[in-house]
Amino acid sequence: MTTEVPKQKITLPGLRKLFRLYSYIKPYKYEYGLGLLFLLGSSSASLVFPKLLGQLVDLGNQGKLAQEINRIALVLIAVLIGQAVFSYFRIFLFVRVAEKTLADLRQNTFNHLIRLPMKFFQFRRVGELNSRISSDITLLQDALTSTLAEFLRQIIIIVGGVSLMMITSLKLTLFMLMIVPVIMILTVFFGRYIRKLSKQAQTQVADSNTIVEETLQGIQSVKSFTNEFFEMARYRGKTLEIAHTGIKNGKLRGAFSSFTILGLFGAMVAVIWRGSTLLASGELATGELFSFVIYSMFIGGTIGGMADVFARVQKFIGATEDLLEIFNEPVEDVGEPADISPAEIIHGSIRFENLLFSYPTRTEANVLKGISVDIKPDTLVALVGPSGAGKSTFVSLLLRLYEPTGGRIFFDEKDSQYIPVTTLRSQMAVVPQDIFLFGGTIRENIAYGKTWATEEMIVEAARKANAWEFISLFPEGLDTLVGERGTQLSGGQRQRIAIARAVLKDPKILILDEATSSLDSESERMVQDALEKLMKGRTSIVIAHRLSTIRQADNILVLDNGRIVEQGTHEELLQLEGGLYRNLSGLQFAG
Repeated sequence: MTTEVPKQKITLPGLRKLFRLYSYIKPYKYEYGLGLLFLLGSSSASLVFPKLLGQLVDLGNQGKLAQEINRIALVLIAVLIGQAVFSYFRIFLFVRVAEKTLADLRQNTFNHLIRLPMKFFQFRRVGELNSRISSDITLLQDALTSTLAEFLRQIIIIVGGVSLMMITSLKLTLFMLMIVPVIMILTVFFGRYIRKLSKQAQTQVADSNTIVEETLQGIQSVKSFTNEFFEMARYRGKTLEIAHTGIKNGKLRGAFSSFTILGLFGAMVAVIWRGSTLLASGELATGELFSFVIYSMFIGGTIGGMADVFARVQKFIGATEDLLEIFNEPVEDVGEPADISPAEIIHGSIRFENLLFSYPTRTEANVLKGISVDIKPDTLVALVGPSGAGKSTFVSLLLRLYEPTGGRIFFDEKDSQYIPVTTLRSQMAVVPQDIFLFGGTIRENIAYGKTWATEEMIVEAARKANAWEFISLFPEGLDTLVGERGTQLSGGQRQRIAIARAVLKDPKILILDEATSSLDSESERMVQDALEKLMKGRTSIVIAHRLSTIRQADNILVLDNGRIVEQGTHEELLQLEGGLYRNLSGLQFAG
């Protein structure tokens, strides 16, 4: 990507993204509007203040009565009190709206993320997404709380101040404004680089979060391979990159700030010099020059402050662009789980019709090639074949985690495309080989299959899964914490918790990625017994690694290179001379 593209996007597209984010404020528009009124009040009070000070100086210079001087002084005190009150409510209301808006934005971002299809997650790392929902949204807090308000306040002060200055002295105002175009051009010039560096810093922070998340998730592997110092070096390198970018950003902002200060104070000296000549010629009163100088300081400081606001806006837009990229991704049409109507109940009949599939990351290579097969209800179907044959992809398409590249899948002769995703998945359950348990309690993990389940239902599911025996031995029973990813439980215990979760869901279609391949003999016996009970009365599809466990399958599909090359019962496939199943079986049993 060339550097010209982001430069072109700084103005209109950047502002469109800015205002798209501010659409989240809409539910709180009345509070925000009231805050803007207080903003207008505090800004107006700031503009009145120099004028009154000038009048006070003129009254003293003209030798007016103390009563008139005191009246102006009282008005000044009233203006100060009003400004303080307006400022308090302005800040309070903007912070209140910002916190509510950020809560909505966090919820919407998470809700959108969790409804994105699986293909999206093939291109993104968990650490990066976590950074988007935490770091980027936190960065927006300042923008929603004060950036827009500060920008509006500065515009009011500049426009109002310049107008009052023109009324006071047109000549002196035009002289003072000669410096403004130079400062504004520099603001835009520096802002482009500041925005680029800020976005680069956000990307680097996301990368560093990814390293932390992956390292902590795989802490057992890190320690097993004694790679603690390798991971430290990786993280140190990334944090040094962030620091380098931040320092470079600081240099630019420091240089800009120094130049602005030099220009503004130089302009102030020039204004006072020019005002003094007008004062000497009688074209300007002392109080008017005093007011003019204060207005010049106000406007100069405001223009200087706009550089910082502009830099914050650039940083804000950089974070917004990354965040809105996620919102631009289309979500799955999932809905709230509800009672399934009789017409939507599936009975377990599945038909693949000339199915083709390639992963989004490898569109040129078909993983499944022309798969056609009928699976009858209440049967046990096994998928076997060498690694990479397409077995896991086969079941992923059943769950509609991915959409076929070509061909169709039918459930009870209904095209899966016309069955709502939530309705379909709610009638399936998966017991994978690599069990993922959430870091809460055993109760919460079993109930994940049916979140509204009662204690009796959870206990009954645990009994059927042969899990209640070990659960009841724990002092806290169902309320025992399983630890991160279930590390406090053994492999066999984790498998039985996952089976209990599937039992509780009571699916019409059960998908098993053979769960006993890495267990000891006793655990394998317990898990296999639980699985056999779970498979009764439902269509079961098993990805088989040990052929000895699928001898009783009603149909065995042998996949190789994305195609079904053989199918039949165990005995039928053993009769095929030179068949792949026979060869695999011979190798396993010979071993």
